[in-house]
Amino acid sequence: MSDKAILLIEDNPSDIALTERALKRNNISNPLVVAQDGQEGIDYLFGEGTFAGRDTAQHPVLILLDLKLPKLDGLEVLRRIRADARTRRIPVVILTSSREEQDIAAGYDLGVNSYIRKPVDFQQFTETVRQLGLYWLVINEAP
Repeated sequence: MSDKAILLIEDNPSDIALTERALKRNNISNPLVVAQDGQEGIDYLFGEGTFAGRDTAQHPVLILLDLKLPKLDGLEVLRRIRADARTRRIPVVILTSSREEQDIAAGYDLGVNSYIRKPVDFQQFTETVRQLGLYWLVINEAP
């Protein structure tokens, strides 16, 4: 669909592999950058830590964000993304297993674009990723 990267901030290796397979199955060819904790995701976005020197003008086209992350949780990552003028307009989709109403409310209060519970079934997950890709990578007009 594009050469603009999708940033997946996820610490569970099974969910990372599942997301990679679902993207491939749906012919979503955007490069996938994986950050395995919240701090690594922030470092990627702002060109810090192991990503020092990365061209931060190259923003991901979409961020898929888990909530339960080591180092910095997903809500703190979202807070930092939305607090910075360089990143505040990047679409962020919380993709998590949390069904907690306070997580949903906090995500929207902090400016998440969408909150999706990870389906347990691979076919459902693949369909969810297809719809995410269709909307955020094809239909939606990026700022």
